[in-house]
Amino acid sequence: MKKAVVASLLAVASVAPVARFAVAQTQVNLGSNAQQAGGVQMPPAEYNDYNNAITQSTPQTKAPALEAYLTKYPQSAVKGDVLQQLMLAYSAFDPVKTIDAADRLLQVDPNNLRALTFEVYFRRQQAEALTDAAAKQAGLDKAAEYAQKGLTAPKPQSMSDSDFNTIKASATPIFYSAIAVAALNKKDTATAIDNFKKELASVPVDQTTKPGPVLQDTYYLGLAYLQSTPPDLSNCAFYVARFVAYAPEPYKSQMTPTAKYCYKKYHGADDGYDAVVTAATANLNPPAGFSIKPAPSPADIVKQVIASTPDLSTLAISDKEFILQNGSPEDAGKVWDTVKGKSVQIPDATVTAVSDTSLQAAVSDDAVQSKTADFTFQLAAPLKTPPAVGDKVTVTGTYASFTPNPIMITMSDGAIVEPKKAPVKKPTPAHRPTHK
Repeated sequence: MKKAVVASLLAVASVAPVARFAVAQTQVNLGSNAQQAGGVQMPPAEYNDYNNAITQSTPQTKAPALEAYLTKYPQSAVKGDVLQQLMLAYSAFDPVKTIDAADRLLQVDPNNLRALTFEVYFRRQQAEALTDAAAKQAGLDKAAEYAQKGLTAPKPQSMSDSDFNTIKASATPIFYSAIAVAALNKKDTATAIDNFKKELASVPVDQTTKPGPVLQDTYYLGLAYLQSTPPDLSNCAFYVARFVAYAPEPYKSQMTPTAKYCYKKYHGADDGYDAVVTAATANLNPPAGFSIKPAPSPADIVKQVIASTPDLSTLAISDKEFILQNGSPEDAGKVWDTVKGKSVQIPDATVTAVSDTSLQAAVSDDAVQSKTADFTFQLAAPLKTPPAVGDKVTVTGTYASFTPNPIMITMSDGAIVEPKKAPVKKPTPAHRPTHK
């Protein structure tokens, strides 16, 4: 997954403020009775320790004070609330202790949505920093596991619908993103696509156009379509183009080639790409009626070439091979008829294999680039000095037969044309002066 290219978008608009908003602390309502906490009776000494802990002015001083309170009062009636505040305090400066506090809170309250959100965010953050592939995937999967729990967490009876919905709205895109990233990292593109799209749908549309995690995941959605089997190039072009439309530099310039690659690979050329950009800029998902015209099929290209070429014998070898491979039997036959039984001399054939009876060589540009044979020359006689694999030779032969997939043209009466030796110049007789 090409995460490194756009990862620093998180620095532009970090998810951390969103996570912290989602898990904003809820202090116990002390009321007017100094020895009560949210209706919970406390001895004066415990209340003083509690009040001292929750009123610390910085996360760095509040966290140890809360820890001291929990150590002194392990069975406190407000243990869940204190752990929640401890988790929030640690989130400002210590991810490892944040996760530990979240773990402890979930032991007390297994469905605590705030704790699940912190588990997802910080476990994913830790996993993405790992270089070991197996450990990274395990970390991402663990974050996704907490995300699944978060998506189904019920509303506590003590929480109002409004408060729960506010927290849920902030946490939901974080959950879907974690599930999608874990899936994409292990090439489960169907799960990744499903959850990235749910993430985009879970936030107001204007949030999808601002630099930050949701816009970044728009790019990953396009990447998931590209990595699908087979690749969905049309959707890849759309979502990466949408990312490019709203991304700041340098990401706009860096990712534009990906959007154009998907478009050109699907359409066959660059024309019409601007219409995709316009649609992607205006719409979160491909609108009704949106489509990209696919490139002509190989069979369609064959028919166009044959219709536009008066003399098929003038086609280059690569073009003839393309027609023999991809054309209908009738179209392939038309091209084969222009060469069948004809003897030719082929220069610069790259030897791929040689024996006493045959020589295989790469002749067309595609074959040379892929280092695969596309011609077999049945030798008329054993070679006196066989060439080495990789040598370029001039070969003669007569077109005898072919097989289309993979393309292999068989030539009879094959022979290597030996390079002509330069004539040996006779020495010029020395001129001797005449003596009188």
